[in-house]
Amino acid sequence: MHASGYRKLGRESAQRKALLRNQVTNLLYHGKIKTTETRAKEVRRIAEKLITLAVKEKDNFEEVEVTAKVAKKDAQGNRVKEVVNGKKVTVYDEVKKTVKKDKPSKLAARRKMLAYLYPVTEVPADGKKVRKNSKKVDMPAKLFDEIAPKYASRNGGYTRIIKIGPRKGDGAPEVIIELV
Repeated sequence: MHASGYRKLGRESAQRKALLRNQVTNLLYHGKIKTTETRAKEVRRIAEKLITLAVKEKDNFEEVEVTAKVAKKDAQGNRVKEVVNGKKVTVYDEVKKTVKKDKPSKLAARRKMLAYLYPVTEVPADGKKVRKNSKKVDMPAKLFDEIAPKYASRNGGYTRIIKIGPRKGDGAPEVIIELV
């Protein structure tokens, strides 16, 4: 082995980065992926770092009360309008809400994740009304709220690699990498 910091995976930098981003995103979204052993080891490095970040920062927010303007709606759920000097104007109610406000370090962590993970769009499984029912998944939120709490008591080692034998086409050793 040569002593460079990472494996090149036979790709140019941009391709390699895209491949790893894709696989890390899928691993965190689906909980496990099948890939080759060398790729899995690279994916593991990155995924573990992101999870560590999520665990460190998950409780790092404050509850803040904010006043939000919310459009007043009538019984049918339509916005109530009133006429002000000849113009129709929506009526707003002031509503007090409690929001979780990230402390600076959690915001930084969130942005770091967004910088690395690809955007995930959830498409309905049945394939009907795909455009309408697809929703964007907030991956950092998933990391903070779903993944991090599971690993709060664990020091590292959030993923496991299981060997499943050689690939049929080229005999590359395949593995399943999953979140423990």
